[in-house]
Amino acid sequence: MTSPASQDAVRALLREFPVVDGHNDLPWALRHQVRYDLDARDLTERQDAHLHTDIPRLRAGGVGAQYWSVYVRSDLPDAVPATLEQIDCVRQLIERHPGELRAALTAADMEAARREGRIASLMGAEGGHSIANSLGTLRGLHALGVRYLTLTHNDNVDWADSATDEPVVGGLSAFGRTVVAEMNRIGMLVDLSHVAATTMRDALDATSAPVIFSHSSARAVCDHPRNIPDDVLERLPANGGMAMVTFVPKFVLQAAVDWTLEADENMRAHGLHHLDTSPEAMKIHRAFEERNPRPVATVPDVADHLDHMREVAGIDHLGIGGDYDGTAFTPDGLDDVSGYPNLLAELLDRGWSTADLAKLTWQNAVRVLGAAEDVARDLQATRPASNATIESLDGASA
Repeated sequence: MTSPASQDAVRALLREFPVVDGHNDLPWALRHQVRYDLDARDLTERQDAHLHTDIPRLRAGGVGAQYWSVYVRSDLPDAVPATLEQIDCVRQLIERHPGELRAALTAADMEAARREGRIASLMGAEGGHSIANSLGTLRGLHALGVRYLTLTHNDNVDWADSATDEPVVGGLSAFGRTVVAEMNRIGMLVDLSHVAATTMRDALDATSAPVIFSHSSARAVCDHPRNIPDDVLERLPANGGMAMVTFVPKFVLQAAVDWTLEADENMRAHGLHHLDTSPEAMKIHRAFEERNPRPVATVPDVADHLDHMREVAGIDHLGIGGDYDGTAFTPDGLDDVSGYPNLLAELLDRGWSTADLAKLTWQNAVRVLGAAEDVARDLQATRPASNATIESLDGASA
C-alpha cells in the first residue's frame, strides 16, 4: 500500500500536470460492442460492466490528454474505411461531450485544453495496414487529425516487420523508410510499439523527428517481443523520443506471458481470435482461467518497468500508455482509467520526485509532439510531398 501522504501529493500534482495517456482503444470497444451507438454507452455515467473508460473515471484518474486509438484489425478487408469510421467515432465523442473533451492537433492545443480543464483528445492509428501502402492515404489521415501511426500491429505490413509475426522485410523496406520520412514531413509521430526490434532500429536510423512507443514496456524486465530492448531504449535520448509504459499484464509480468500463450491457444482451439473480447470469447477465457488461475500483475510490477526504463533511457523519455479497452485483463490497482494515481503514488514512495512525475505524466508527451511539429515545419519548407509507391521502391513483387 502506498502512503496517504503520497496519495495526497499525487492528487495535487495531477491538478497541475495531468496524465497524457498514449493509447486507449475505446473507439474499437464502441465499434465492437454497440456499433458506435453512443446512447448505449453513455460516457457521462460509469460503464464498469462494459468498459475501462468513461468520463467520471477519466476524471478520477487525473487524465488530461488521451491519444484515442483509431485501430482496426489487420485482417479486415477494408481497413481504410474502417479506420475512417473510427476517426468519426472520436469526433462524435468530442462533439457529444464538449464540456469534457477538446479536439487537439498540436502541443499548443494540449496546453489549451489543460488550461480549460478539458481532456485533450488526440488520435493515433494503430498499424500501417490503415494506409494501404499509400502515402496519400497517410496524409489524408493526418489531415483528419491522426497524430501518430503505429507502423505495424500484430501482423507484418508489406514494408515493415511486426514483433509478433515472422520476419520478412528484415526491419523497414525502402518504402517503409519513405513512410517514416513522410511522417516526419507532415508532423505525424512514428510509433514503434508492436514493431520488431529490427524495425525499431531501422526507424530510429531513418527518422529526423522524435519517435514514440505509445504502449510498450521493457524487455529486460519482461521478455516479450512486444517490449523494448535496452539497446533501443538507450537511443531515445539522442532521438528525443519517449517510451510510454503499458499496463497489459502479458507485457508486464513474465508469468503472465507464459499463461497467455496457453490461453491464446485455447481461444484458437475454440475457433476464436485470440484478441476477441466479445461475451462469447470472455466466457471461454473465464472457463480457462477457472482451470488455470491467471497470474495477476500489480502496480509494483509496472513500476519496476518504469524504474528500469528510467535507468536506461532517462526521465525525459518516459510516459504512460495503458492500453485500456484494448486488453481483457489489467493489473490489480490499475483496473481502469481511474487507477493512474496508484502508480504515481508507488513511484513517489520509491523516491521519484514530483518534478520527475510531472515529466512522466504531462511534460514529456507535450514536448515530443511539439518537437515533431518543429521538424515538420522545417521539412515542409524544403521538401515537397512524396508520391512514391511501394512498387517503385520495393519492386513489383511488393
